[in-house]
Amino acid sequence: MTYSELVQKIKDYTEVDANVLTTTIINGIINDAEFRIFREVDSDNNRRYDTAKLISGDRFISRPAGLLVIRSVQIVDSDGTAAADNRNFLEYRDTSFMSEFNPTGATGVPKYYSLWDEEKIVFAPTPNATYEIQLNYILKEAGLSATNTTTYISQNFPNGLLYACLSEAFSFLKGPNDLLQLYEGKYKQVLEGFSLEQMGRRRRDEYQSGVPRLGNK
Repeated sequence: MTYSELVQKIKDYTEVDANVLTTTIINGIINDAEFRIFREVDSDNNRRYDTAKLISGDRFISRPAGLLVIRSVQIVDSDGTAAADNRNFLEYRDTSFMSEFNPTGATGVPKYYSLWDEEKIVFAPTPNATYEIQLNYILKEAGLSATNTTTYISQNFPNGLLYACLSEAFSFLKGPNDLLQLYEGKYKQVLEGFSLEQMGRRRRDEYQSGVPRLGNK
């Protein structure tokens, strides 16, 4: 489903034209629906992997633009030999722990990380050399718009996106409560299947885990 197709469907289902549902309002409805799906399903399109450099003597690095959740951080080369068996996963701690653990800025191979603020990630101990790290994190993809006409969600979860938009639209329009409940129910129904696909089937190996089954079948 494309952006223009979704916009037309919203107007058709609500039976409201552009005089009421202006482009600005519809874009807001779509954006709210996309954020709802993003927060309710850990879908593959939001997973990102980036590398960065920890510089000797500097305990901070900049957060990737748009980063929302860090899944894990690992030092790719912890001893400078570039060996494949020396990857170390760092442990997450809150900022108060970081300050208590390393109040003097002692250096060493980093063991811990934390989100310092909206712009920086902090490490402890302070790096004693230059290390390459890999960040595994969650980032919301660019939303559907007139210039970004398709997204992973619009192509792989079009019915869910439509129902989420209709729920937002009828809430905005203060439309009939039965229709609001109808599309809210439809959204939750299809969300269950999409969640099973994204967080279940796509992240299992049938050889090791077996084929997914319903109930006792």
